[in-house]
Amino acid sequence: MSGVPRVLIAPSLLSADFAHFAQAVREAREAGAELLHFDVMDGVFVPNITFGAQMVQALRHHSDAIFDVHLMIVQPERYIEQFAQAGADIITVHAEACVHLQRTLAQIRESGARAGVALNPATPLSAIEYVIPDIDLLLVMTVNPGFGGQQFITEMLRKIARARAMLDEAGSEAWLEVDGGINGTTTPLVVRAGARVLVAGSSVFGHPEGVRAGVEELRQAVWEAGEKV
Repeated sequence: MSGVPRVLIAPSLLSADFAHFAQAVREAREAGAELLHFDVMDGVFVPNITFGAQMVQALRHHSDAIFDVHLMIVQPERYIEQFAQAGADIITVHAEACVHLQRTLAQIRESGARAGVALNPATPLSAIEYVIPDIDLLLVMTVNPGFGGQQFITEMLRKIARARAMLDEAGSEAWLEVDGGINGTTTPLVVRAGARVLVAGSSVFGHPEGVRAGVEELRQAVWEAGEKV
């Protein structure tokens, strides 16, 4: 199907069994997921607390997937080097958490990782207009960050489409990623809007038929979306 876009799946470990992370990363990779998404929360920028660089380092030995580390923390510049050394391939920071966003993105690239920037639902795309040359990934949050299993905010479809247009107009090759409420129903919507990396938590690790079935359901939804892209 020539119209199907290249879309990557990034299961979020926030929805995996915390007691069996190594098994979760292996199952996700064996199911064909290209990325593994790490939601790092500090209890300040968002109300929840998850894990840090040591978890990334421990799991690096269990997977050859792209490690997509999403820092939902204040002053992320303090920890970039730690996560890069732990094995993060992509480090994404929130525009809302960075006083000097361009400097932080440059720091990520200098550490050897790819630089990503995330935007909360209420944050306008203008926040990243002048750092597009400095990013390798743009993450549009389709829920408010802090917890898994939230409902997709439909209004974000317009934001995704505008982000797609902004990146294309700038000639950027940055990946456009979405995170929040991604499942078999919302996948066609975000893919048609222009998303190319899908972060999915409960729809993969909470799928009643297992991780492989969760990933395959998303793949099927991508194929169905491709007919209308």
